[in-house]
Amino acid sequence: MIIDVHAHLGWDQVFDEDFTLEEQWQKHKEFGIAATILQPASCHDLETVRRQHDRIAELARNHPGSFYGMANPNPHLPQEVYEKEVRRCVEELGFVGIKIHTFAHAVHPNGRAGRNVFRLARQLGVPVMVHTGAGIPFANPSNLLEPAEDFPDVPIVMAHCGMMIMSGEAGQALKMRANLYADITWTAGFNLRHWADEIGANRFLFGTDHADNTGTELAKVRTCGLTAEQQEWILHKTAASLYRLRPAGNG
Repeated sequence: MIIDVHAHLGWDQVFDEDFTLEEQWQKHKEFGIAATILQPASCHDLETVRRQHDRIAELARNHPGSFYGMANPNPHLPQEVYEKEVRRCVEELGFVGIKIHTFAHAVHPNGRAGRNVFRLARQLGVPVMVHTGAGIPFANPSNLLEPAEDFPDVPIVMAHCGMMIMSGEAGQALKMRANLYADITWTAGFNLRHWADEIGANRFLFGTDHADNTGTELAKVRTCGLTAEQQEWILHKTAASLYRLRPAGNG
């Protein structure tokens, strides 16, 4: 079984990228993906991100167990506006997590807006995914050390494991905080192998970010020297446990 915890749907206002539903279905069919957690592309205004949230929610309703939602409004929206939309996503639409895109939304995880996300996640009982890597210094993995300590009951997923440029810092942060996890997109296989041995494969989650990256990410997991059990944790067991998922099955 394969669960993709990091994928997008919609037009990205920051990176000028169109993440299409057709790509997601093709990914599921070609590579046997059982379930995907979809988040909006980067949007700045409330109306646009609401439309993307609603589209993801409709897809999840129509295909239960194959698609799930992750909320991603701009944390710099007025606090009451941001909180209302995130609560709508989790409490009404059934979304399973919240995203902080440190780069696209210029959010420091330990700043006012960032810490508000962790407080809300604690209340709602969902994990927070945080972009790390490109976009330093806000995207530095070490920025998550203090929030992880202050919110030990909130699982925090480092997207991209520091994206190579900050991979050393990502590894150290994972060793220092037990509630830190990481999705493996854009991460080297040799790093993943060492981390799985030293930290535990149950702290890592498979993701694609871009649908056409699926084959590359799968090949990395399957060829970097991981044991069969380590691969199972990374490909689906960590995700199913952390996000409390019940995938419908392959494709």
